[in-house]
Amino acid sequence: MTTDKKDRIPNAPDLRFPGFKESWTCTTINEVCLEFQSGKSITADTIHPQGSFPVYGGNGLRGYSETYNHEGDYVLIGRQGALCGNVRFVTGKTYITEHAIAAKATDANDTRFLQFLFSKMNLGQYSDQSAQPGLAVNKLLKLKIQIPQKEEQLKIARFLSLLQKRLETQSRAIEKYESLINGLQESILWKDYKRVSFSEIFIERNERTNVANQYEVLSSTIKGIFRQSDYFDKEVASVNNVGYKVLYKGDIVLSPQNLWLGNINYNDSFEIGMVSPSYKVFYINDTYNPFYISCFLKTHKALYEYACASEQGASIVRRNLDLDAFMAISIPIPSIEVQNRIAKVFSLLYQKHKTEIQILEKLNKQKEFLLSQMFI
Repeated sequence: MTTDKKDRIPNAPDLRFPGFKESWTCTTINEVCLEFQSGKSITADTIHPQGSFPVYGGNGLRGYSETYNHEGDYVLIGRQGALCGNVRFVTGKTYITEHAIAAKATDANDTRFLQFLFSKMNLGQYSDQSAQPGLAVNKLLKLKIQIPQKEEQLKIARFLSLLQKRLETQSRAIEKYESLINGLQESILWKDYKRVSFSEIFIERNERTNVANQYEVLSSTIKGIFRQSDYFDKEVASVNNVGYKVLYKGDIVLSPQNLWLGNINYNDSFEIGMVSPSYKVFYINDTYNPFYISCFLKTHKALYEYACASEQGASIVRRNLDLDAFMAISIPIPSIEVQNRIAKVFSLLYQKHKTEIQILEKLNKQKEFLLSQMFI
């Protein structure tokens, strides 16, 4: 590939394969597509976990059926919902529902190329601004695009398809690690050990600071990962004089309200930080391994059972955790020696899982860069 700007060809991308010198052609989606229309509806009772033909909706694979309505290579564009505008490639005999647009290139163009062109175009931006976002087929057909001759399209599509396969392989590797971790947690951590209550394990930490920029401001996510956050206003501590709760490495944070009710996070990323005053912060009694306890908490399915609801106003209901009931929960705990050995195994698995996620993020960034440079 070359990015040499010395002999820049007008109406061409910055990054091209050697040998291609022609300018790209300005056209419309309608002109390059032999087919571009929504799929057909299908009843839920005809979709099964296994079957002869895959069924695709706007958000991907829905299951399988014994009938199909498309055959060959197609680009699918999600046309409704939160993932409106997402793009994927399917091939063979498939059933495509009304929630996706099925696009197929003319003989003079390549369908695979259209997959990456549509991905770069961010089609979701053309959705109707309503309670249920949606893409109109007629509106998309009129969009202007820039394309090269088919030979160059094929070259680009082959190259980006290899990168796409690498991304899919990486995603599967991450899923396998997640499955392994979940399986080991269920089989190892729930053995018949002596039961200990949370009140013996957790010691609440109430240390606060009003110096908002002294530490990293953190937020806990639904996946149990700490991240630096701009969500909390860095002036709120001093203005309201309530202070952020100080968080140290090895601490446990409990989300006590509403959306993240009962969500447990273990701080293994930051030496010191702060969280919103609404969170409960605990450190672990030093007779227990903090990381072992955090691994166990990820498997505990009963936390939501200890929630209670209280009405505020005529229609707003706020869900709050019953902390006394939570602290009374008892869990099986082995000796500290066994805790340490198990924690070491899970620590290695979590680190490997984290590394695989970082690789996937880098590959996605590489794909985004190439899309920005190889298309107009």
